[in-house]
Amino acid sequence: MASKSPLDQLVEKAVSQVLEGHLPELRKDLVRRVLEEVRPHLGASAGAATSSGSAELLQAVSAIHAGTTQKEILRALLESTTAYSGRAALFVIKSGSATGWQGRAFENGEALKDFSLDVSSGPAASALQSRTVVRAGSAEMDPNFISQFGAPAEDNVLILPLRLKDKVAALVYADAGTDAGGRMEAAALELLVAATSAWLEVASLRKQAVKEGVAEPAPTEKFDAPPVQTVSSFSDPFAAHAPKHVVAEVPVEEPAMAEATAEIVSAPAATTAAAAAAPATDAFAHMSAEDADVHRKAQRFARLLMDEIKLYNQAKVAEGRKNKDLYDRLKEDIDKSRSTYHKRYGNTAAANADYLTNELIRSLAEDDVSLLGPNFHR
Repeated sequence: MASKSPLDQLVEKAVSQVLEGHLPELRKDLVRRVLEEVRPHLGASAGAATSSGSAELLQAVSAIHAGTTQKEILRALLESTTAYSGRAALFVIKSGSATGWQGRAFENGEALKDFSLDVSSGPAASALQSRTVVRAGSAEMDPNFISQFGAPAEDNVLILPLRLKDKVAALVYADAGTDAGGRMEAAALELLVAATSAWLEVASLRKQAVKEGVAEPAPTEKFDAPPVQTVSSFSDPFAAHAPKHVVAEVPVEEPAMAEATAEIVSAPAATTAAAAAAPATDAFAHMSAEDADVHRKAQRFARLLMDEIKLYNQAKVAEGRKNKDLYDRLKEDIDKSRSTYHKRYGNTAAANADYLTNELIRSLAEDDVSLLGPNFHR
C-alpha cells in the first residue's frame, strides 16, 4: 500500500476535523427530524405514558446515533428493541434471501445466525416488496421460523424494513415474546428503525468524505451499465457473517448498495468477468495523472455535497421539484456547499470545470435546470 503524501494527510485531517465537529449537531438534527415524523403516530399507543415514553425513545435513538461503525449502529438498534418488544431479530437481505444476523431474547439466538427466513410469501415478502412495516399473525410467518424459535404468546408479529438509499437492506422481526403479557410497541420500533436508517446514511457519507480527502481508490470492477451517480455507496455491515447456506460470491474490497436492486451484495463472478472485458472510458485520460486525480476528487466531492443536501432536505427537494423553485428553497445549503467546494478546488486544476453546478443540475434538479427556478444562475 502506497504511503500517503503530506497533502493527503493534511486533507484527511481537515475533513475529519470538520466532520467530527458537526457530528453532535447531526445527531441532534436527526433525532429531532425522526421524532417529528413519528410523533403523530405515538398518541394513540403511548397513552398516559407519552412524556416518559418520549424520553426513553430519545435515549434509545441517542444510543443508536452514538455508534460510529455500521455494526455498532445495528447492535444498538437491536439492544434498543428490548424495551419495546419481547423478541427481535435482524435479517440481512442478500441475493434475494433473508439471512439471520443477530437477535435479542431468543432462547437459541445463535441459531438465528444461520437461519434463512422465507421471503417468498407471508409478511416478510410483503415488507420486502412494499418497503413498509407489516403487522401479521404468527400463523402467517415462515413455519420453519416458528417451529425452530417458538410462536409468540400473543398472535402478533411485526416485520420492519430497514431501508438504505430507498432499498431494503434488512428486515427487523419483532414480537411480544413467548411469555404472556409481553410488550410490543409498533410506533416506537418504527422510530428506532427509521433512526437507524438515517444514521447509517450519515455514517456512509462520513466514511466517503474521509476517503475522498485521502486518495482516489483504484477501480476494482467495471460495469456495462451506466455508473451509479452517487458517492454514498454503503459498505456491507454483515460482510463478516457468511452463513453456510449462502452461495459464495467473489469478494470485492467494499460491497456497495446496488441502486438497481434491493440487496447489499458483491458482484457475482460472471458479471465481474464480463464487465472486465468491456472497454474502459476515462474522461480524464488526456490529462496528466496529477491533474486527472484532482478532477476526479473534485467531481466526487461535488456529488457528496449534493448527496448531503438531498439527505437532510428531502421534503424541500420534493416540493422544490414540484414547484420549480429548488434554488429558493435550498439557497442557504446550496450557497454554503458552493463556498465549501470553491475553497477546496477553486485554485486547483479543476477550477474551470464547475462540477458542483453540473452535479446540482444533474442530481438535485434531475437534469432539468428549470426545476431550480428563475433565481438560479450558473
